[in-house]
Amino acid sequence: MNGKIALVTGASRGLGKNTALKLANRGVGIIATYNRNAAEADTLVKDIAAAGGKASALQLDVSQADTFAAFAQQVSQVLGTTFGRDRFDFLVNNAGIGFRASFMETTTAQFDELVNIQLKGPFFLTQALLPLIADGGRIVNISTGLTRFALPGFAAYATMKGGIEVLTRYLAKELGARRIAVNTLAPGAIETDFGGGAVRDNEQLNQFVASVTALGRVGLPDDIGGAITSLLSDESGWVNAQRIEASGGMFL
Repeated sequence: MNGKIALVTGASRGLGKNTALKLANRGVGIIATYNRNAAEADTLVKDIAAAGGKASALQLDVSQADTFAAFAQQVSQVLGTTFGRDRFDFLVNNAGIGFRASFMETTTAQFDELVNIQLKGPFFLTQALLPLIADGGRIVNISTGLTRFALPGFAAYATMKGGIEVLTRYLAKELGARRIAVNTLAPGAIETDFGGGAVRDNEQLNQFVASVTALGRVGLPDDIGGAITSLLSDESGWVNAQRIEASGGMFL
């Protein structure tokens, strides 16, 4: 993977940050996006540089599809100035928000926000960036274990991620002529600040998740960053149009 370049959305914290660091450790240049947390994004870039890698951070609100054309121009500029390239190799559509509300309590405003961030955003961001992705590149879309098993409160969130899983298969089909492989990585419950940090900070919830997971514990960011890195590696080059769940075996 040395010498490749990855664009990771939502990379200032959580799973995106872990993924960016793991890829950088494999010699991959990083273009990290952040929405509000510029300081954390700057720290990520500095940490990668201190370890001998190359990285750049760009602001991006994935809910604002009308900004994607301008963002693609920024990416093109960064590719030239920072990496001396005109294409990047890997796209990780990771940015998102946690959301929990019962089906009956979900409002149209909340549903629309989820559509814009979790479904419309990755759809049209990928479209805008596609001319900058190298032939033979790879795309990983982040979904959730909640598309396989159902827990109360996640109807709207899981619906968006179900759309992402269908989109993955269509992208794999349509981009096959350019040898771009597209897969879905679906995490289980992970100890991060996502969704208010409930899995990490609520001991009762943490123990419940561990009790329904075959490997007997809650997932950690390293588990997911490692899985994404593996999907982007040459060794996984023949894996395409697949939904890979990284949950430790939840609800088997």
